[in-house]
Amino acid sequence: NADSLPDEWRDVEIIMSILSNYTPDCLVRAWVQCPIKELGEFAGNLSAEEFAERFYTAVQIAKEDPYRAVTHNKGIFNGIDAVVLATANDFRAVEACGHAYAARNGSCSSLSDCKPDDGVFYFSLELPLALGTIGGLTTLHPMAKRSLELLENPSAESLMMITASTGLAQNFAAIR
Repeated sequence: NADSLPDEWRDVEIIMSILSNYTPDCLVRAWVQCPIKELGEFAGNLSAEEFAERFYTAVQIAKEDPYRAVTHNKGIFNGIDAVVLATANDFRAVEACGHAYAARNGSCSSLSDCKPDDGVFYFSLELPLALGTIGGLTTLHPMAKRSLELLENPSAESLMMITASTGLAQNFAAIR
């Protein structure tokens, strides 16, 4: 009720009215872990242990070097964008939010993390995702509708988890 507001709050000039695409409180986390020895063998006689250590180092570089982080995170979005586009969500908003989140501490850093610890390989991704499954083009566009059907009509929360998992899988493949 505007009548109950203090006078200084009522005298406001509206410059613009737009929602923010930055949703840092809408975090999604996806991870995978397995015993390092179950990672298998790699080309060039690379052992699973050496692979895990090199993989870890690659992620650490992307956490520290913004030049590497930008490309590293772009690879994550290669996977995320595919799901976002297929379900008629706004990939530009998702990317803008994700890249802002990656730079939230003043320098662009990796959205993914890796920890080979005590014989276990742990790889994770954390980023804000705000996606919808109802309304807008998600229910109007036939391809978006079909994409959601193929995903078994997930809730928005489930779609965000599917999307983050796709980004994590893409990042794993790119680093590997």
